[in-house]
Amino acid sequence: MSVLFLEYPKCTTCKKAKAWLEGNNVAFDDRHIVEQNPTAEELKEWWQKSGLPLKKFFNTSGLLYKELKLKDKIPTMTEEEQIELLSTNGMLVKRPLIIGNDFVLVGFKEAEWDRLK
Repeated sequence: MSVLFLEYPKCTTCKKAKAWLEGNNVAFDDRHIVEQNPTAEELKEWWQKSGLPLKKFFNTSGLLYKELKLKDKIPTMTEEEQIELLSTNGMLVKRPLIIGNDFVLVGFKEAEWDRLK
């Protein structure tokens, strides 16, 4: 099984996640989340596959999220508007992301990632 791993290489959580993948011999294709920002179509597919609330895809601790005051704006936005916004800048997207054939993991929680072994 090979998964798609979306990361921001300077992110310490992403570094930990990548080390976990390598240490557990999980095959993955690496993608820089800013240089190759997820498209609206990808985000919509991943969100639906994940079963998570769309707000979980936002990097709420990021500077851009705070600068744009998204905490106040997101509740009034439609899902389509939120997906379009996420597709404009990879720094808005929670990372790392793992995309498999039938699952999506958002963020790095080792207990959740154990399913990849």
